[in-house]
This record gives sequence, C-alpha cells and structure tokens, in this order.
Amino acid sequence: MIRSVITAASGLTLFAAATGPAIAQEDGVSEQDSPPTPRLEDGTVDLGGNGVWDLPWIRDFEEFIVEEGGTAPMLPWTRAMRDYNRANQSLYDPEGFCLPPGGPRAFGTHYPAEMNQHRDRIIVIYEGGGHVWREIHMDGRPHPEGDALNPTYFGHSVGHWEGDTLVVDTVGYNEKTWLDYSGHMHTDQMHTLERITRPDRDTLHYEITITDPGAYSEPWTIAWDIPWSEGQDLSEYICQENNQFLIDLKDDFGNPFFEKTTGAE
Repeated sequence: MIRSVITAASGLTLFAAATGPAIAQEDGVSEQDSPPTPRLEDGTVDLGGNGVWDLPWIRDFEEFIVEEGGTAPMLPWTRAMRDYNRANQSLYDPEGFCLPPGGPRAFGTHYPAEMNQHRDRIIVIYEGGGHVWREIHMDGRPHPEGDALNPTYFGHSVGHWEGDTLVVDTVGYNEKTWLDYSGHMHTDQMHTLERITRPDRDTLHYEITITDPGAYSEPWTIAWDIPWSEGQDLSEYICQENNQFLIDLKDDFGNPFFEKTTGAE
C-alpha cells in the first residue's frame, strides 16, 4: 500500500517534530528578514506570487489546538475510532489510498500548494495526494441548501475579506476523509471556518475552527504557520502511479485477481 503522506522524508522530519501551533522559520530566518506582505493593485493581500506554499505535515491536529492544553472534544464513538485507527497505525487512512485529503487536512498534508486569486474566486491547487484543487467563491453567493448541497471532499466554500484576513466558510463535506493522519473522524455535519493571513511574504498563518455536532461536543480551533518557497513551481505528482492495491486483489475464492486475468507469474 502506498502512503502518499509519508514521502519526502526529510521534510517530514522537520514538521512532525513541531508541537505548537506555529512552525518556526527555517535556517534562523526571522520575520524581520522577510519581505513585506505582497498586495494586489487594489491593496488586497496577494496570497500567491512567484512560488508555492510549502505545506507542513500535521500528523495530529490535537497538537496544534490554539487553546493551551486543549484537546479535541470527541464524542465517545469518535474517540473509539481515533483509538482504533491509531492501534492499526492508520492502516485504513483514505489518503493512503490516493483519495483527496479534504477539509482542513488539505493545508496539513506535506506537499506544495498554489493560491490563485481571481475577481470572483480563489483557486487552491495542491501538488500531492489526489492532485486536486479547491474553489473558494468570493462573489457573495450563499451556500446551496437541501438537495442542492452535494457533499464533496472539499465541501462548498464561500469567502470574504475582513481587513487583511481571508475568512472562508465551508459546509457540505462528505464522510470519506479523516481529519488527520492520527485518525480523527468527522461527519457530513462538519462546518469549518478558516482564517488565513499573510503577515509577511514568507509566512501564511492558517487557523480553522471545526464545528461538527455529529463527532465533537463543541467547536475546536487549530492553527499553524506555512512557509513560502520563492521561485518554486508545482511538479507533476501522480499518487496512483505505483499503487499496489490492484495487484493484491483476490477473487471470491481467494485467488489473486491479477494473476488470474493476465496470466502473470
């Protein structure tokens, strides 16, 4: 089985070791050394540029809860599933099968990402995992309601600016993802509120409040910093390229499906 999240081992060592809500600047670079926040012609913060956001690997969301000493307010079934997933070393992690990370995990999966701003929407393109993109509507539209709200991996996102903070409200998540590698679950009742700022060119501060009455007794908030990589481009990444799942498939009689259908030895 391929675990797409556990590639680029040298980068994972840096981020897995972090235990607080912020990621330290690399190589001793301080905020004072970073160029100022880039802006568009109308003065709006530019979340893109000539480079990519080097997303960290956030293994366990509980380590990044904003409230000091806070824990995820899991319901009994959520805690039982989290414990089960941990005991199985996250063997059944959907992202390990090349499915999209979805929800807040997308900003905590260790691959680069681009943010492209347009007049009426912001597009986030992720290099790794399912090699997917996300659309944030900025034209003031409401969320669809009832049957019109089709549950998806990333949900339906609408955003607006509060000063220099991008606020993104998202509903309509499906239940096909985990919140993180540690196995925190969620339901299709999940509602997230993201607050994204760029205090300088080289830092994106990401904060998200998770509200899901089907899985947690109250809302909880996590946050971390994401470093900018000037001049870097996204690369082609195909998670399914070396997926061994089909080779391991067996028919109803326990015979390897691959050998039966192709005659391979």
